[in-house]
Amino acid sequence: MADTLKEILLDSSRRPAVVSDFEGLVDAEVSDKGGVSGAVVKTGFAAVKKIKPGIIPAAVDTLLDDFTVALEPFYGDYKAKGGNDFGAYLVGRSDEASDALLSVTDSRAEKSSRDSIKKVYSKLRPNGKKNVEEALPRLGQLIDKHASAV
Repeated sequence: MADTLKEILLDSSRRPAVVSDFEGLVDAEVSDKGGVSGAVVKTGFAAVKKIKPGIIPAAVDTLLDDFTVALEPFYGDYKAKGGNDFGAYLVGRSDEASDALLSVTDSRAEKSSRDSIKKVYSKLRPNGKKNVEEALPRLGQLIDKHASAV
């Protein structure tokens, strides 16, 4: 088993599968959203995909390195404690983990030259922490899946 997220997620031979799985995670999380806030997320997601088809896998691939860096301290601690379920570990530290991941997207959105992306992100961001926290179990499961394949 690999010791770092960089080894697990960023290896060029595995990266396409990682990106594909993470795209599936995003799709599943959006699909699971309900209520008014879920409708907002689904509408925003559809708008982003319509603005630029293929943007989700491209965004995942672009953000993967920074997300890996943001999650590395959590993974290191998880490994040091002998954890066997990274999703459960992340849920136990959901406040910190979601802030770490959102710092990546906040920075990217702020630097974007596309007003349409900034506008959609600003509408989604107020519920961003809740949405990221809800995704942590799946995120951890995917990382565990890829870690076991190394």
